[in-house]
Amino acid sequence: MTGRTSAVGNDNWVVNATPAVAGLATLCAATALSSVLDGVLWLVYLAVAIAVVGGTGVLLRATRVPAPVVALGQLLALTCLLVTIFTRSGVLVVLPGPQSLQDLLSVLADSMAEVQTGVPPVPDSPAMRCLVMVAIGLVAILVDTLAVGLGAPAASGLVLLCVFAVPASLADEMLPLWTFVFGAGAFALLLAVDGQHRHEAWRGRLPHRGQSGSGPAATAVAGMAVVVALLAGLSLTVVGTVGRLPGTGEEIGGGNGGLGIDPMTQLRGMLNQGAPRELFRVRNMPGTSAYLRAMTLRQYVPDKGWELGGNMPEGVPANGPLPWQPGDPGGGEVSDIRIEPVNWVDNWLPVYGRPREARAVDDNWRFDPERGMIYSVRPRKSGEYTLETVFDTPSADTLRKVGRQADVDPAYLEAPGVEGRVAELARRIVSGNDNQFDQATALYRYFTDGTQGFEYTTQTSTANTSVDALEDFVFNGKKGYCEQYASAMAIMARSVGMASRVALGFTAGYATGDVQTITSQDAHAWVEIYFAGYGWMTFDPTPLSDGRGVTPPYISGLDADDEEDDPSASATTTTTTTVAPGTSASASAVPDALGQDGTSSADESTPTWHLVTLGVVALLALLATLAVRFGGARLARPVWLRPAAVVTAVAGWAIVSALALALLSWWLAVLLLLALAVATPAAVRTWRRQQRLRAVAGLGPDAASAAWQELVAESVDRGTRVPRTETVRVAARRLVRVHNLDEQGRDGLRAVVGAVERSWYSAQSAADPSLPGAVDNVRQSLNRNAPLALKAKVLPRSVLQPKPPVEQDPDE
Repeated sequence: MTGRTSAVGNDNWVVNATPAVAGLATLCAATALSSVLDGVLWLVYLAVAIAVVGGTGVLLRATRVPAPVVALGQLLALTCLLVTIFTRSGVLVVLPGPQSLQDLLSVLADSMAEVQTGVPPVPDSPAMRCLVMVAIGLVAILVDTLAVGLGAPAASGLVLLCVFAVPASLADEMLPLWTFVFGAGAFALLLAVDGQHRHEAWRGRLPHRGQSGSGPAATAVAGMAVVVALLAGLSLTVVGTVGRLPGTGEEIGGGNGGLGIDPMTQLRGMLNQGAPRELFRVRNMPGTSAYLRAMTLRQYVPDKGWELGGNMPEGVPANGPLPWQPGDPGGGEVSDIRIEPVNWVDNWLPVYGRPREARAVDDNWRFDPERGMIYSVRPRKSGEYTLETVFDTPSADTLRKVGRQADVDPAYLEAPGVEGRVAELARRIVSGNDNQFDQATALYRYFTDGTQGFEYTTQTSTANTSVDALEDFVFNGKKGYCEQYASAMAIMARSVGMASRVALGFTAGYATGDVQTITSQDAHAWVEIYFAGYGWMTFDPTPLSDGRGVTPPYISGLDADDEEDDPSASATTTTTTTVAPGTSASASAVPDALGQDGTSSADESTPTWHLVTLGVVALLALLATLAVRFGGARLARPVWLRPAAVVTAVAGWAIVSALALALLSWWLAVLLLLALAVATPAAVRTWRRQQRLRAVAGLGPDAASAAWQELVAESVDRGTRVPRTETVRVAARRLVRVHNLDEQGRDGLRAVVGAVERSWYSAQSAADPSLPGAVDNVRQSLNRNAPLALKAKVLPRSVLQPKPPVEQDPDE
């Protein structure tokens, strides 16, 4: 008998702890995503999502709804959370509606674009947070269903293994050891709960929850988890694959060991991203606007487009003096440029002009003087580096005197498959010009002077640069993005005998004080044409109308060799304000308008007082919790000390939860406080019940009084008031009559009344050992014959109206 009541008060910790442990195991497994996702704020978002899923499951199961309804309720709660955080169009802010769901799908579409174009680890952007909340939220629902709903926590290990499998297949290196430690520890705790759960079920101390049928269901769900893992391994490996080629390795040069990346595709991904993301901060620019070159493409492939061409050479270490590129005449004023990568993780480390030396570059980076680029065998993030480079360029007259002899790799003259109308058009454009510079300028002006109807857009539907697509673009469509313009001019230049290549990188960005900020919206492609004795000269055929283009002085009319010309001869005539699609110029030019993840810094900034308050309150709540847990007899005197410590701990953790949620959204914090306010009476009632049942199970001198107080509280919760003037026996008869107790309940109530009277009037201080079982029998009878309504559970009268009447109610 004693064991049954004790189980109600204490031994059911197994059932009560399972949702929390399942949520903890899911969160710990999700830490494996740290290898493919930057930052830590996403982990806070995941913790909130998992807590919402677990809490919703606990509340719905308390109402005894079917398991499918519980899962649907958890899915709805997760959707409401996503709508609240990532949209502003929800019904009453929280509830999903047609517009909010459309906005949420738009955010998820942005996240998939980032997944496909990014290289792990991808930045911690709002879109990526939404994606991981959806994915891990669904995992949390499945784990909760297995561990709690079906009573098979061990089966959820397969689902958690899926969470580890995806980042393990994407990360270039092994997952951090601490993620395995956390994941294994949490799963071991879940297995411990499962073992205790089975032990208690075998002893008959847990209520029957359909366990006999849980085995087949758990097996079915586990099998589905395996299928999901296999599908995830096949489909989710699209992370960072846009731009990669198959059969790549780590060795530089030789066979399949070359770098396997198609930069043109990756560039197109950058141009199509929704919100700008800050990539570089450049300091010490000498008043010169120039393109920041990441890489150059040498090979034109018919029916496909432009590629790097061949394997990357071994190159030279990039940290230190750099060899000159072919045709570099030397000389020129050297500028010391500091470049700080912000969200740039790639195989390429961009450079300006004609680089002479690079400093603060680690040993993993190499320099290829022929292609004029710094590269690494793996995508990696670099710290701030310093580049000594020369921006000076020769004048137009100087370039007009250059002969056709090209002391450069013949591969830059190859134009396979280009013939017919495109080649004929190129010859017609350059006809009448007797030098390479004027011919290149004629091709450049054909696309940019506005007379041919060419228009720049990033929304073109033409996605390839094959010969047929090229012909259609030049003669029919005449609308495209920078890649198409650069591809067209470069191959047309080769068709008339000029060595050319396509360069990829970034326009000048926008100035923020003494810092030049370059974002993903500045991604660009242009043409470089080789001039013997002077090297590669820039020609940008894209008709940009937003001021982002850079026009070299030999095209703009400034003469770098003429002292009478503009003193900024080596500068370019351009404005450098970057405007994201769909935004105003003023918004984009505001200093520090973008955070490191591409979001507004105003949205991400957190006041200092907020963080300080969060830390102080968390410390107080932790101290109060430790005092309650380990204080023991020290909190017994004075009598108010232990309740005060409990209240402090509960209130402290409530405030901590609200402040933590406020980091995500103040709306969520307000909703949490409202939910806590509503849940407080029920929580107080639960705490009082556990305290009384613990006293009853202890069989001490106050056991009988605690038993009677609990039964009176149960009666009050059901709407019956017990006047203070009534005797115990009269009140007991009232409870039997009003609540229609059955025989088991009446016997138990008689035993409790007898124990109360003996404790009041007998000299024996020990309680009857049958008292816990008697209390349990009365409570079970009350639940069978007078079950509590949901309102009575949420708003118990024994807490809200604790003062009993002096006399009997007249209506009774």
